[in-house]
Amino acid sequence: EWREQLTPLVTRLKECVLEVVEKAKRAMTFVLLQEAACSIPQGFNLQQRRDIVFSQALAALACGFVMRLYAGLQDKDFLRQLHLVGLVAQFESLLSTYSEEIGMLEDMEVGISDLQKVMFKITEAKTDDLRELQPSVCGRRDHYTVEVPLPQVIFQTLPEEIKEGKPLRVFPVLFNVGINEQQTIAERFGDISLQERINQKNFEILEAYYKTVSEKVPLECLPCFQTQTDIKELLEMLGHNVVTKKRKNVEILWVAGTICRRLNGIRFTSCKSAKDRTSMSVTLEQCALLRDEHQLSKDFFVRALDCMRSRLSQGDIGHWEDPEAGAMTENKPASRHFYPIALLLVSSHLLVVWLILSLVFLLAKYQ
Repeated sequence: EWREQLTPLVTRLKECVLEVVEKAKRAMTFVLLQEAACSIPQGFNLQQRRDIVFSQALAALACGFVMRLYAGLQDKDFLRQLHLVGLVAQFESLLSTYSEEIGMLEDMEVGISDLQKVMFKITEAKTDDLRELQPSVCGRRDHYTVEVPLPQVIFQTLPEEIKEGKPLRVFPVLFNVGINEQQTIAERFGDISLQERINQKNFEILEAYYKTVSEKVPLECLPCFQTQTDIKELLEMLGHNVVTKKRKNVEILWVAGTICRRLNGIRFTSCKSAKDRTSMSVTLEQCALLRDEHQLSKDFFVRALDCMRSRLSQGDIGHWEDPEAGAMTENKPASRHFYPIALLLVSSHLLVVWLILSLVFLLAKYQ
């Protein structure tokens, strides 16, 4: 009897609880809508910033893809790898994890990660006019397709899978190692976890790409260099350097670049302004390739490096553009060399020592 008496009360209690839960859901929805309304302008700004960064990354990727495609049109092994697996694109960054360059590195990470949504499609151009050979982009934010038209004669020599319009994938990876004096401050007093996370994440992507290539393409199809270190050993070396706590471990960049070249990939190097750090890195890499792959004598290594880094002035230079300042400077002479980063660091320390000695000398003089 007491159960029969409690049944309507329990039913009524359940109805009251459901009514309270429904009112709570509506109240929380109203609060969330209010917060969303306040954050809409910020969301638009973030999306606009992301679109701007992605547009620059996409332009670089499309340029690199087209150049690599034209360079490998006669390489059947490369074309086979291209349509079976895809193309790896390595972005080498020299940004520091200190001050404003942290934001640049965060933007770069997101922009390069968004390149995973990009597919390439090779089409046959209607005519051989240069305007007909310009790549075009179509699609939306979640998927983009870059169409690369080729002249009719070249298009007919491609494999059937590519001529049929099979989408070609891209595997973008980013490795960052800060090398300037701001990175020294970040390593001693700041936080470099962003750089460590980026390198670890992209190492896993590069390792997965190699596994896919080794499963679908015979390793004999990959290019051979004079340095016959196995790619698997290079990956193990890269993985060891990524997890090793070492200041300014540029070995990460060297090994990653070697792996990318061995995998028929394309590479990009950048820093804050693509002027000092980038030029030092690119010229050093060019000389290393000449030494390792094109029989450049070690005795001429430094001379070739200085020649690449020199800027010879021809005639009178009335204007000189400074990429760092973003302004035109009149009657500024062209510098003879891009001075190494290490020399700048030494010079700054010497300046401090000079100031201290000057102060001591003045105090001793007037006492």
